[in-house]
Amino acid sequence: MRIDELSDVVYEVADGGVAVITINRPDRMNSFRGRTIDELIFAFKTAWASPDVAAVVLTGAGDWAFCAGGDVKERAATGGYGQTEWGTFEIERLHRIIRDVPKPVIAAVNGIAIGGGHVLHVICDLSIAAEGARFAQAGPRVGSFDGGYGSAYLARVIGEKRARQMWFLLDQIDAATAGRWGLVNAVVPADELRSTALAWGRKIASYSPTALRFLKHSFNADTDHIAGISSLAFDGLDLFVKTPEATEGAAAFAEKRPPNFDPYR
Repeated sequence: MRIDELSDVVYEVADGGVAVITINRPDRMNSFRGRTIDELIFAFKTAWASPDVAAVVLTGAGDWAFCAGGDVKERAATGGYGQTEWGTFEIERLHRIIRDVPKPVIAAVNGIAIGGGHVLHVICDLSIAAEGARFAQAGPRVGSFDGGYGSAYLARVIGEKRARQMWFLLDQIDAATAGRWGLVNAVVPADELRSTALAWGRKIASYSPTALRFLKHSFNADTDHIAGISSLAFDGLDLFVKTPEATEGAAAFAEKRPPNFDPYR
């Protein structure tokens, strides 16, 4: 894989040592398929290895969506998320790389961050939201779940009651509420989102890279046990998504109708 071969992701390095990784599927609300995850992994590894990069900004193309999570329409049509570089869907590996890359990662949330897209911003080191951004989980509605960082670590960020509220009610949270809850670090006008994220990245780039590396590892150390929970949960999810119950959730989403989970209660 090469940078100039990417189709679902755009990778660039802005002035001041900040890599900008953009999920580039605006026609699908920047939802991810298998190739998208492969390209995100490649982009983050490129930023990791580059001596010219001190911080990373993760965002979505367009003004409507940061990331709507897994491409449920593709899952409903094909039973999976399409072909991948290694033959496996590497979302768990992406989560680990975002946490492990020894450079701060800033999520610039330009629109909706739902489901797996919400998880991506949660595990970034910092989050900046445009005023019109919206945040939500969706798994129980579409026959999916995240039993790792998307729930256990989310509870560390915003507290148990609010994390359970997001997962059990699935209501969208506006940017102002996300700011009050501590789900994001700052809320800015949409036209200031990129410049604010780059300014934060450049500020970070002026600091000691070794100190930043140790600080990031130190912050992660307290919650790294969630990786084991995550592995267990993703193995369970691999089994669950093949069941009629999970298939009903994906099919209902694709057909724009309420799911019927009554037979599985």
